[in-house]
Amino acid sequence: MDFKQLHSFISVVRCRSFTEAAEELGISQPTISTHIRILEEELNSRLIVRTAKSFEVTPRGMELFECAQNILKLRDDMVSRWNGHGSKVIRLGVSTIPSAYILPEVLPTFGKSHDDIYFVVTQSDSRGIIDAVHKGSYDLGLVGMKTDDEQLVFKKFYQDHLVLIAPVTDYFLEMKDTGSFSLEKILQEQPVILREQGSGTGKSASAFLEKIGIPEDKLHIAARINDQEAIKNLVAGSLGVSIVSEKAVHDYIDAKRLLQFELPGHIAGREFYIIYHKDFILKDYVCEFIKYLEHCYKQ
Repeated sequence: MDFKQLHSFISVVRCRSFTEAAEELGISQPTISTHIRILEEELNSRLIVRTAKSFEVTPRGMELFECAQNILKLRDDMVSRWNGHGSKVIRLGVSTIPSAYILPEVLPTFGKSHDDIYFVVTQSDSRGIIDAVHKGSYDLGLVGMKTDDEQLVFKKFYQDHLVLIAPVTDYFLEMKDTGSFSLEKILQEQPVILREQGSGTGKSASAFLEKIGIPEDKLHIAARINDQEAIKNLVAGSLGVSIVSEKAVHDYIDAKRLLQFELPGHIAGREFYIIYHKDFILKDYVCEFIKYLEHCYKQ
């Protein structure tokens, strides 16, 4: 039994004629007859009783007619949904920084020129997004770290920079005013708040600390937190200092709620990536969104 045979059977029952069904489907009448015969043999049931003067669908034939309609509708719905016919939906998995600070910049303008495209956005840490894209849960991912997963494509689209943030206190204000900033001294003396292990920012901060010769086990880590806004608020409340994405702290710096100290550029840079599965064929409108992102943050 296959879809062509079911199509033939449905058309014959609707038209109540093998000849008209053949014309409707654009195939020969012998082919229609063969399809019906194969169905009857496979189901071991008479489906249609046809004589020179009459045409009758048997009770088992009517049962198959109902089932066949449902089967083909399910098939059509699945194909339509899978291929994005009708609504164009992009399933997007994003890590914290892209979710909070990049998507709000690009989606409004992209949406104005592409009002037929919709987004289903899920936020997680970078590791979680990478794993989900590998499994096919999202069309695209936006993350702040790269792995060795050979099944995924990692395309750099945004260059970020790590900075150290500190509370607005006399101690740090004097350091800012006099230019007497000493990263090693601060990290050795102050409590440090870090991102969780699965985040891109956390991985980048760990890599930075290794490069400057201060491993995490030498720090006084006050907390590990998976929420960027919580970290900003805790630092502003003088719980400690933190190494974060520059993209994430513009608002607090502009509002003078935090102080920002630059880190060595050659080792404090970090990239954000657009990721997708190599084996999946991206729809045209998904590719269009990728090009738009790359254009927005063209270096």
